[in-house]
Amino acid sequence: MKPAINNASARQRSGGPSPIADLTDDRPSSADLAEIEREIAALVDRPTQDLRVGWRKWHRTGPPSGLSRDLLIRGLAHQLQERTYGGVSLALQRRLRTLSAELEKGASCSYSRIVLKTGTTLVRQWRGRAHTVLVRENGFEYEGQHYRSLTVIAEKITGAHWSGPRFFGLTRRAGASVVDAEAGR
Repeated sequence: MKPAINNASARQRSGGPSPIADLTDDRPSSADLAEIEREIAALVDRPTQDLRVGWRKWHRTGPPSGLSRDLLIRGLAHQLQERTYGGVSLALQRRLRTLSAELEKGASCSYSRIVLKTGTTLVRQWRGRAHTVLVRENGFEYEGQHYRSLTVIAEKITGAHWSGPRFFGLTRRAGASVVDAEAGR
């Protein structure tokens, strides 16, 4: 028989439960979640005037003029969910403020990098043939070969230099409209 280990950190590393309860757990209980869901569902039955009062309580100002009843309900439901589940991270708030300031200055969006999940399949029709690329943790797989770059794959397919993300439809040319993109397909 093995001797019992009374070291809490050893139990945690082994996958066992910690003997100390997590007193900082602020997650809502299932009863709280059910109550929030009931509150959200009840918003639909409330008079528009009550919804406006609720908006004033949350935002300390009246709702924007012309805001529909549906958007009032959605806005209040969002506030209830945010209060319960937590809001947007500070990092995302900073990023949104930065993007907003750039757009106000007339700059185009500077964040164009798309992050693809491992296992995603990209398919591109080129000259009557479907070309399939599998996204891997450390690059891409095309026709059984590993590549570090979509651009290399696009060049292999077309025989000419292409932006890999653009070739696979992940980005658009600067200034290209949706109509131009649709016409090019």
